Amino acid sequence: MFDSIPDSKEGFRPDVIVLGAGAAGLMCAITAAQRGRSVLVLEKSNKLGKKILMSGGGRCNFTNLSIDADNYISSNPHFCRAALKRYQQWDFINLVEKYHIEYEERKHGQLFCLHSAKDILSMLIAECDLVNVKMESNVMVNSIQTGKSGFTLKLSRGNAKSEDAIVRSIICSSLVVATGALSIPTLGGSGQGYEIAKQFEHSLVPSRAGLVPFTFSDYLKPLCEKISGVAIDVEVECRGRLFRESLLFTHRGMSGPVMLQISNYWKEGDHLKLDLLPDIDAGEYLLEQKLLYGKQQLQTILGKQLPKALVQELQSLFWQESEGKPLSEFSDASLTNIGKILNQWRVKPSGTEGYRTAEVTLGGVDTTEISSKTMESNRQKHLYFIGEVLDVSGHLGGYNFQWAWSSAYSAGLVA
Repeated sequence: MFDSIPDSKEGFRPDVIVLGAGAAGLMCAITAAQRGRSVLVLEKSNKLGKKILMSGGGRCNFTNLSIDADNYISSNPHFCRAALKRYQQWDFINLVEKYHIEYEERKHGQLFCLHSAKDILSMLIAECDLVNVKMESNVMVNSIQTGKSGFTLKLSRGNAKSEDAIVRSIICSSLVVATGALSIPTLGGSGQGYEIAKQFEHSLVPSRAGLVPFTFSDYLKPLCEKISGVAIDVEVECRGRLFRESLLFTHRGMSGPVMLQISNYWKEGDHLKLDLLPDIDAGEYLLEQKLLYGKQQLQTILGKQLPKALVQELQSLFWQESEGKPLSEFSDASLTNIGKILNQWRVKPSGTEGYRTAEVTLGGVDTTEISSKTMESNRQKHLYFIGEVLDVSGHLGGYNFQWAWSSAYSAGLVA
């Protein structure tokens, strides 16, 4: 591992150094090496591709059948178009099929490994081996300097970051930053890429956790705790964005795909509008049920459409005084109002679970200072930023992996 690569004094000088052995870093290394460039990948954690292995519940949602710039969030919304066009989802699917990796399509065009995310990581490592990419893990970059000879990196073992810990220097012509961002630090997430960007006078778009569950501190906290594990198909709206997917109540609040999606648009202080019955005008439905089944209780009628545990909690909140009453004793106005609550339940999160569980980091290196065609810095020649470190974040469903593949390929063609 660490000692397998001779230092620059002994003559080894890679053309390209890639910082980070995740999805973007490995793809960039492969692409650059296929052009005949000598490539060294440096990974600060003890294993390669940790986030790949954990993604999609261990099945890796590696891309989506429908990729479009509208699936991405950025302060510079057109930036991602060129890379996504240059290396498309079909290109990565072809690579997966070349290795005979079995995969399946799930809803919304999401593609997952049929067996294990290990298949994707093994494929990338095999591609690296074919073109002699060298890789090292458990390496810390202590400093980066530039000069006529290129970039000089001072390296140390493990997490040691002091002058005393430096064990060698290495020089390269091109440097690619594929360090990821702040999400899920246990899988290697860090702000290292941001520090490198600031060193070279790049601006940063303020970062925050994305694709992340919500927490609550008001009356909803005990409600969520009581029905933790209950899932329901809902429609959620915030800041003009609308998603329909599964909501999962947890001990900490609300999660599930629909909440992860809308978290990318939510900001502190915002309300979320939940439609618990997105296929039904709940008010009209209850009035119809009153005519047909007036002797039945409201709780019984709603239990046909919603989980009974949720109905019980909603009743305790919004019509507890009417518990046990048959529908016939509810006024039409009262049923219409209850229907409105079910179709437009406004909830106000106190926050999110933060980077600890966030699948992506919103914000990052300002893309107005990066070439959309090559991912090269406009501030420093031969310096590239790819993947999550940039201010480009995708929706849930394989979009962030596709951005990793596409941005890495664009950089690899020229680095």
